Amino acid sequence: MKRVVSILLLLASLSSSAMAQSPITLNIALDKPTGKISPHMWGVFFEDINLGADGGIYAELVKNRSFEFDQPWMGWKKLENGPEGTYLLLNDSKRKGNKRYLRINNAANLKLGLQNEGFRGMGVKAGAAYEFSVQYQSAAKGMKIHVELLDQQNKVIGAAELPLEPVGSWSEAAVKFPVNQTTDKAKLNVWFTGAGTLDVDMLSLFPVDTWKGRPKGLRKDMVQMLADMKPGFIRFPGGCIVEGKDLANRFQWKKTVGPITERELIINRWNTEFSHRLTPDYFQTFGLGFYEYFLLAEDIGASPVPILNCGMACQFNTGELVPLDELDTYVQDALDLIEFANGTTDTKWGKLRADMGHPEPFHLKMMGVGNENWGPQYIERLAVFKKALNEKHPEIKIIASSGTDPEGDRFDFLNDQLRAMNINIIDEHYYRPPSWFLSSANRYDNYARNGVKIFAGEYASHTTRPNGPGKSTWEAALSEAAFMTGLERNGDVVEMASYAPLFGHVDGWQWSPDLIWVDNLQVYGTPSYHVQKLYATNKGTSIVPIKRDGEFVAGKDSLYASAVFDAAAQQLIVKVVNYNSKPMKVNLDIDSKKKPAATAEKITLANANLNLSNSIEEPLNIRPKQNTVTYKGKTIVETFEPYSFTLIKMSVK
Repeated sequence: MKRVVSILLLLASLSSSAMAQSPITLNIALDKPTGKISPHMWGVFFEDINLGADGGIYAELVKNRSFEFDQPWMGWKKLENGPEGTYLLLNDSKRKGNKRYLRINNAANLKLGLQNEGFRGMGVKAGAAYEFSVQYQSAAKGMKIHVELLDQQNKVIGAAELPLEPVGSWSEAAVKFPVNQTTDKAKLNVWFTGAGTLDVDMLSLFPVDTWKGRPKGLRKDMVQMLADMKPGFIRFPGGCIVEGKDLANRFQWKKTVGPITERELIINRWNTEFSHRLTPDYFQTFGLGFYEYFLLAEDIGASPVPILNCGMACQFNTGELVPLDELDTYVQDALDLIEFANGTTDTKWGKLRADMGHPEPFHLKMMGVGNENWGPQYIERLAVFKKALNEKHPEIKIIASSGTDPEGDRFDFLNDQLRAMNINIIDEHYYRPPSWFLSSANRYDNYARNGVKIFAGEYASHTTRPNGPGKSTWEAALSEAAFMTGLERNGDVVEMASYAPLFGHVDGWQWSPDLIWVDNLQVYGTPSYHVQKLYATNKGTSIVPIKRDGEFVAGKDSLYASAVFDAAAQQLIVKVVNYNSKPMKVNLDIDSKKKPAATAEKITLANANLNLSNSIEEPLNIRPKQNTVTYKGKTIVETFEPYSFTLIKMSVK
């Protein structure tokens, strides 16, 4: 009897094993597309957080270059004191934006100097050239500036001398010089020689090799990471900095355009937001202003998506409101921004754009009004904006906030109100654990197919917080990849999507996880970056149904899938997530009159260790692996690795 039972158990076990190994069949209805994919479906969200702009993509190496911080000596150290009155900080009320400057009263027997610490140091490279520049006035004959870069051992690794011509009004002088050593923690000495009085401002140091070689431009390697994604849009300038802690400290785009020397600095609202990551030296100089944002979007082939303050400060801080009868200035800012972006050169703001170097329009097509605002007060203010924008610029699509969360009473109220207003695009945000992203892959399957579109404007899978660079993990990225199959499957509803935040500095972050991490010299993409890039560079043009037993592939047996067709390349692109600890056998049956090519491109992101992340030291722990594979006929027989995101791309004719 025992032998019979044993045999029965063995047979049951073998049967179970065989069933477990039986392939799962997914049906791909290639000839029955269900909708179009937006050309700007996958984009990037930029906010000056984590030293994203100043100390990050904006390549300026000098911190507090114009002495405009609340503590004007922040970032600076006097190298030689001299007698009383040697260094004087003065204010000129007649100067626009940048009013404070430094007066040096030097004597023939003195060698006065300043040292700047940079943004957690200065990253410089051996063999590269750097340009020091300074605004100055009232230079006495024979006065000179000597600049030198020092390494961490105070060894001079680059130096230059800059003679100053006597002038009576503000002028600029500059000098380029090479560096003979690579370090991420350099500091800058600026020495003043010659007897007399010298007024200086805008003491600046930039690499010569910036993005597209633009003087005083953007950090080349960071922009390249964005360009490589081929994003459909770039949303700027945030994020909570749009709102400000109070309205006086909100982002005002008009103060970020025009001459760099006239732009008015403000404190960054992430300066003291988190007690565990205080950053009292975090300000916005607006060297990266709205003109530069538009130019960046154009450079990388992305549609510009500016977000403007709606008359409300951050509701997590003061929640300060502009009375409805005083909202005209804010509305006018929106109208003037459209003119700045799209207006002819004979308009006020279009002329300014042309004067800055871009006579052609930037082709703005959409604009956000408010960021993560909520409540009836938001709806009231949004209605004022909508009326004015619809009347004067019906061609501009309006993006509106659905608040801070993807569900709950606040979300439900806003969702109902915005749909009743027939707003163009609703901006939904979700920062949630991996389990939420996995369980929400079908979020948009039952959304209304007509009318209002969705912008998944900020999302990121969070494991633990506070965390830092090491917690931008494969677990988070894989759960996002699963969720994004649902975004792609519903591309007729979800018009745009972007991860947030974009950049994090390993020595200066406030919020994490982030898509791309940098230090002063290096940059690397997180696992999430590689997921986003694979979606953005393989977005297709139409949605192809992929189903299992007539149902969407949205989590059963921890499998997730979506498919698109690229009309230009005549390619079928299938994306599959296996969120299992074991390999999964799958048959992909292609139902089509078209014939698939015998070979296909297969790109895989996979690792059994969900806690693994990339780092400055090991930037490629998680990276795509590409292979050419051969399939027979219209059934793709594939085994997907444990904890993997796989993309299969094949020509069909």
